[in-house]
Amino acid sequence: MPISLSAKKSLRKSIKNRKDNLSWKNKYKEIAKKFLAKPTKEALAEVYSILDQVGQRNIFHKNKIKRLKSKFCRKIGKVEKSASSADASAKKVAKKKVKKVLK
Repeated sequence: MPISLSAKKSLRKSIKNRKDNLSWKNKYKEIAKKFLAKPTKEALAEVYSILDQVGQRNIFHKNKIKRLKSKFCRKIGKVEKSASSADASAKKVAKKKVKKVLK
């Protein structure tokens, strides 16, 4: 247990800061889970917003924030690529069917 007044104040302050930091981390985790479940551009903007807020409060290191943003951005790219590849494969199948009908 702290004895001096300054040590007591420091303990109170560290407990308060820990609660605040945990609440921000939990907000981030919740939003990140939503994004990973269904990656969309709107969800990406929400993730970016919470990461910026966490960064302003020095809860995460700035390089970690950049790394996470990059990771989430790649998820959007993979979703778009898979959607476009599915469209492309559907078009190929449709072209093959049209060629068979014309022959």
